[in-house]
Amino acid sequence: MTAVAPPRLSAGILTADLTQLGAELDVIAGRAHFAHVDVMDGRFCPQLSVGPAFLAAVASAGVPVDAHLMVDEPARILPEVVQAGAAIVTVHAEASRHPHRVLQELTALSASVRPVIRGYALNPGTPLGVIEPVLDLIDLVLILAVNPGWSGQAPAANTAGRIAAAREITLAAGHPILVGVDGGVTLRNAAEVAGWGPDIVVSGSAIFDGRDAPGNLAAMLTALRITPVAHTAASPGGTA
Repeated sequence: MTAVAPPRLSAGILTADLTQLGAELDVIAGRAHFAHVDVMDGRFCPQLSVGPAFLAAVASAGVPVDAHLMVDEPARILPEVVQAGAAIVTVHAEASRHPHRVLQELTALSASVRPVIRGYALNPGTPLGVIEPVLDLIDLVLILAVNPGWSGQAPAANTAGRIAAAREITLAAGHPILVGVDGGVTLRNAAEVAGWGPDIVVSGSAIFDGRDAPGNLAAMLTALRITPVAHTAASPGGTA
């Protein structure tokens, strides 16, 4: 059996102590590959969180930002998000009446403002077929293992199968497309999740739990078989 390469870790930071943001980012700097930030508008999912100014603050600390836009009609904030310095910008298939147009706008911004990894997120109930019409406009498919906005959920039982199926669909693209997973990743199941073969694993509260973030991060990296990294410019192809 071919060994599965270790994924990249995108560490969710909204459960960190945001009053000590610099210190909390120091925990993951040089160890996690990205700082994952859920930008939520209180409409697409119940929570209201942060916006482009927060993304800029994280980016200024030197940790590549993974901006996950859980907002209705995300085209309206894409310019600000890209300008804020995000390395990954992910929009949801379900968030717009015209997702193809949103990804066209993100592609244009990536060409004219600064290069970004263009992400396309799918909720657990969204058919994977929605990926096919936009293969030329994305660099990342983010498979949500839980319904966004409700904490404490375990990964849906079909998540591993959806990761594998998304991988098959992306092979039809003319460029490499990463496959990531977000939601319900804990220290207990991280090794199993890594075995599903994602290129990026998102985990937040398992690391920033209010008790021992450095220890939790070390345990997560071990479970995912990740060697701590020095940050370099992110590229769509392959794994770290």
